[in-house]
Amino acid sequence: MAIFHMNIQIISRGKGKSAVAAAAYRAAEKIENDYSGRTHNYTRKSGIVHKEIILPDNAPADFSDRSVLWNSVEQIDRNSNAQLAREIEFALPVELSMEQSINLACEYVQKYFVDKGMIADVCIHDTGEGNPHCHVMLSLRPLNDDGTWGAKSRKEYILDHNGERIKLPSGEWKSRKVSSVDWNDKTKAEEWRKGWADTLNQYLKQNGIPMSVDHRSYERQGNGLTPTKHLGPVAHRLEQRGIRTEIGDYNRWAQSMNNEIKQTKARIRKMKDWLYKHPIQNPPGIVEIMGNVGKGKNLKTDWQRIRNLQTQAKVLIFLQENNIANLEDFADTIIRKNERLKSVTDDIKKAERRLDTLAVHLTHANNNRQHKAIHQKYKSLVPKTDPAAFNSINPFIKNKATKEHEAATKKQEAYYAKHADAIEAYQAAQQHFTAVMNGRTTLPIADWQKEQRELAAKRYALCDEYYALKEELPNMEAIRRSVEGIMRDEPNKEKPTRTQGITR
Repeated sequence: MAIFHMNIQIISRGKGKSAVAAAAYRAAEKIENDYSGRTHNYTRKSGIVHKEIILPDNAPADFSDRSVLWNSVEQIDRNSNAQLAREIEFALPVELSMEQSINLACEYVQKYFVDKGMIADVCIHDTGEGNPHCHVMLSLRPLNDDGTWGAKSRKEYILDHNGERIKLPSGEWKSRKVSSVDWNDKTKAEEWRKGWADTLNQYLKQNGIPMSVDHRSYERQGNGLTPTKHLGPVAHRLEQRGIRTEIGDYNRWAQSMNNEIKQTKARIRKMKDWLYKHPIQNPPGIVEIMGNVGKGKNLKTDWQRIRNLQTQAKVLIFLQENNIANLEDFADTIIRKNERLKSVTDDIKKAERRLDTLAVHLTHANNNRQHKAIHQKYKSLVPKTDPAAFNSINPFIKNKATKEHEAATKKQEAYYAKHADAIEAYQAAQQHFTAVMNGRTTLPIADWQKEQRELAAKRYALCDEYYALKEELPNMEAIRRSVEGIMRDEPNKEKPTRTQGITR
């Protein structure tokens, strides 16, 4: 089944990443990194079914060589925390052939990225395990008309009300940094996600595949469903081998719950449509309805007769508990139950979303505490740079500084390789809390844990109410079938004492 999945991230040297290494891995190639002197060899990697570099018109032709392109990026951005590339990874539909998927991916990349001035390195992976996907590495710097790299940003002086520059106490002019392009605008992610959904839906329609995807979350769609989580390559491989994973179990629960909610809503909507599709003339009373429920047809065994009596008893209790005295009361009850069902399912989903957010907060908090010492050790190994020594005219001093820097770099890289998971988990936690804490430094872990417990209890109570509403559906459907039977058997029977018809 075609799904929408897209992940957008920045490849940054500050996170220990390399554009050359990332490109070599995604393309399964061997590329030497001129910046670090390391060789990245991933030629044994399998599952790469297509790779190409798509260039805008003003890009140098030699940038079609993956090594030349990404080494050029590494050389132009030499800061230790430089952002080197943007990567967009998205799932491809299994319903399309690989040739169609390649055309789909390249058409999307050309329209939304290359035509805007970016260089795109496209690699499509498919290991045959039902998870075809595309990795797109994008340049972050604009290109000048002559094919050279342009500036990511420019300085803009802030002017006073007279149009004059403002001088700061330091003697510098007050200014701000302005991006050269709009590729980092927050609105772009939404534009790219919608663009992929639109392009994919167009291809599905053109190829006669009766399905579509939506880039919006279930919350924004307002359908009251629980979103599933992306398995990722490791969990996907385990699930393919029949090994259950935590994410897989969650997705199975979410899919089961979503199917239940869809079916329950469809059943109660069917009853609403039945009540209002055609006005019911001379509607039967409750006594007649109950009598018809109790009649039963084709009751050949004692077990069938017992089940029929049980149904009749449940319907009677339902009528009494909901104070239903006539068909108008029944219609009002259906409306009320439908509204409550929607409210309960919406509240369940809100609780699920908040519980998921709290789980992320607490996971990052644990990683922050657990891996802090390792990260501090890693940061202490940062090579010390003495510009005077590197620029010294004395070759002995310059050579010594270079060797010391290289040795420190190798030591730091070795430490990172050994503790990569812990370092990246700590860095991810720091980025997460920078984004969500709004400048606060103390993590409210106890508050999060308390809210988590309270929300879990609320969710269980809401689920109990949902299943109670669901259990009432057979009673409502039994009443509907009884009324249909009465109206079918006695279409012309006069009932002058009863209200004529049911209206909205």
